[in-house]
Amino acid sequence: MKLTLSVKLTDGETYKVVTNLFVIIAWERKFKRRSSDLANGIGMEDLAFMAYEASRTQDHPVPISFDEFIKQLEDLEVVETESAVPTQEASGSN
Repeated sequence: MKLTLSVKLTDGETYKVVTNLFVIIAWERKFKRRSSDLANGIGMEDLAFMAYEASRTQDHPVPISFDEFIKQLEDLEVVETESAVPTQEASGSN
């Protein structure tokens, strides 16, 4: 699953990051949950952690600690989701 997250910081900076397999696995390790659990709902701490890890891997300057990153967040939202296994349209052969 890929999520595109819009991150707005208290200093007014806004940027988007996209999660990847590394970010999802880091989230699974930290929160001891499976990615399939995301279908049942996702909390703000989950989104913040994914934004933090994605920001770190995509060269956005972030504080050394996750808690310091949270303190700098003004707003955080999912702007797009993409399944890890995209569905394919059925071919119309008659």
